[in-house]
Amino acid sequence: MPPRSSADSPGRPTPQGPEVNYSDDGVMRHLHLGTPWIQGSMWCDRPDELALEYVQRMMAWLLFRPAPQVAGLHAMQLGLGAGAATKFCFKKLRMRTTAIELNAHVLQACRLWFKLPAPCQRLQIVLADAAQEIRQARHLGTVDALQVDLYDHDAAAPVLDSADFYADCRRLLTEEGVMTVNLFGRRASLERSLAQMAGAFGESAIWVFRPTREGNTVVLALREPQQPERSLLVQRAQAIESRWGLPAPKWLRLLQAPA
Repeated sequence: MPPRSSADSPGRPTPQGPEVNYSDDGVMRHLHLGTPWIQGSMWCDRPDELALEYVQRMMAWLLFRPAPQVAGLHAMQLGLGAGAATKFCFKKLRMRTTAIELNAHVLQACRLWFKLPAPCQRLQIVLADAAQEIRQARHLGTVDALQVDLYDHDAAAPVLDSADFYADCRRLLTEEGVMTVNLFGRRASLERSLAQMAGAFGESAIWVFRPTREGNTVVLALREPQQPERSLLVQRAQAIESRWGLPAPKWLRLLQAPA
């Protein structure tokens, strides 16, 4: 999770999890789950842009697409947060988008406070336990971009972080699919998570960002390992920045390829 902020909007407890509330300084709005930890953010005047650096990096899977055209592909988020990745994939990238969220009040908060669009043919929100939902046959082999951001209200460790879980994630992906995962916390926890991912995807499929200032480490796991030429990655990064305004050229300075 990103840095702390003061939560000043009233929340209420839910049977699915802790209370849901938000803070707002007029420029940026933050989602909280009953603690000062920020679970997601939104620019008040640019609700469909990605406000947090680590969420921008969750889009680095775009570097591994053979062409910048992604409209019509399938994106899936495990953990809705403030809906930032879901909105960006749906509205900016024009992808078919599925988000899986356990807490119904997080979904309600996204609709009331964070401008999440209503479901439609291209946008589906599933209220379910992600560990169980991703095993459903209808999802297997259909996801081109899988974004995993599953933290509890204390932001202490990923809720799902086992080799079996990451193996289930890999089975969701198309042949060119990529999983991006937000990891937050101590180095020892990061090393454990990387080992679990490598067990499911193979070490040659794992690309790791340097941590953000707030301590978020975004990791990419490719369904099939790739080692694109540097010149090709530069070309793709420039196209991503030009088309969607994401700082993709900067990503190349911060992204560590497999050894």
